[in-house]
Amino acid sequence: MWSHTGKHSTVAYRADEPLAADGCGNSLISFERGGEATPPQDAPLPAALVALWRAGRVLMVFDRYRQSWELPGGSIEEGESPRQAAARELLEESGQQPDERLQFVGYARFVLASDRRAEYLALYAGSCAKTRAFEPTEEISAIRWWDLLERLPGNVQPLDAYLAALTR
Repeated sequence: MWSHTGKHSTVAYRADEPLAADGCGNSLISFERGGEATPPQDAPLPAALVALWRAGRVLMVFDRYRQSWELPGGSIEEGESPRQAAARELLEESGQQPDERLQFVGYARFVLASDRRAEYLALYAGSCAKTRAFEPTEEISAIRWWDLLERLPGNVQPLDAYLAALTR
């Protein structure tokens, strides 16, 4: 369901229906667009993700540890803004950079399986006309440009797939 409040819109769910869930018990329970300057205060905001688009396809990275295709992103380091973390993680994980400044999309609220704690992450989007060289790292073994429909080899993280679709 959508709820509109001023210039922000929130996607919410009924208590028994998350927006998306993975096979590990993690759930995306809401997504709030806009308001980068006023992050939610009711739970931690430890991470940022990027949906980078090129020719109708979004960049996905293959995480060696989780064995799944995910959006590039990760932890916000001390003294770093979510936007800075998103740009840093995109470059570190994929070697890619957006053609222009990343656009803030919104805050995603999750309930994580390990201890049912709530956390937010900041979601950004951008585009690029050309790709840069990719070098596998200890964490990321491959990148793919995905159209959200084709079958990728291995597991696609459903939470990230849902978030990618929100940036289209």
